Amino acid sequence: MAAGQRLFVKVTRDSLPQVKDKYPFIYLERGRLEIDDSSIKWIDSERNVVPLPVATLNTILLGPGTTVTHDAIKTAVAANCSVSWVGEDSLLFYAAGFLPTADTRNLKHQIELAANPKKSLEVARRMFARRFPDAELDGKSLKEMMGMEGHRVRLLYQQKAEEYQVGWKGRQFTPGKFDLSDMANQVLTATNAALYGILCSAVHSMGFSPHIGFIHSGSPLPLVYDLADLYKEDLCVDLAFSLTRDMAGRYDKHKVSAAFRERVIEIDLLKRTTEDIQDMLGIKHARRHRQ
Repeated sequence: MAAGQRLFVKVTRDSLPQVKDKYPFIYLERGRLEIDDSSIKWIDSERNVVPLPVATLNTILLGPGTTVTHDAIKTAVAANCSVSWVGEDSLLFYAAGFLPTADTRNLKHQIELAANPKKSLEVARRMFARRFPDAELDGKSLKEMMGMEGHRVRLLYQQKAEEYQVGWKGRQFTPGKFDLSDMANQVLTATNAALYGILCSAVHSMGFSPHIGFIHSGSPLPLVYDLADLYKEDLCVDLAFSLTRDMAGRYDKHKVSAAFRERVIEIDLLKRTTEDIQDMLGIKHARRHRQ
């Protein structure tokens, strides 16, 4: 895969972050994470050894082809650095290891907002205001704003179908039966899942919980779904109809993945996510700092 298509750059001595406070995360794939004396080192598939400044990292994202030693986990935990297991470029999120000594100030703030009906509605209103910049949302209930959003999305699907001259019968997805959907729905399902994976890694790395949302509820990852709606129009919906036209009836998962990754890089999603979470939740500094 071309370097320009990758969401994360290869970790080398030269590409390590030089920061004064803790860096949100670093992504590793196809190599081994182990210790060297009392520090952590990364040995890549070409046997290059890169010492990792684990004390400056919030989270290590372990992608495909990685192995990690027990001592490396112990050392990371001692430095307040969590570990997550993800798919390539974090497009899928599998699991996260939580620290008993982690800074919980962002999580506490998130819980306080969600537990207060007035403050929770204010967060939801800020999220909807991003999609309705010209609408008057003051005084509207969550149900009313969700109705506005549902109408907007249905119109958006129809507009994109007409723009790209693609047939559209509505959003359809049956878990475990991906192939039964039409082309546009298949691309939507795949890119939505990739977006959720990236956002889940970002949310964890900043010390928030993906399980506490402000708009969605009764689902596994409410905050992730809340945030995803800020980006779906360009990252998923427009791409789905564009690729449906270009693929001409033959679904190509590699083409879908490459096109999605390219758009993620174009909008600088990782940086935008950090800034948007700060803005939506009213937090000036969303990174966790060591106490």
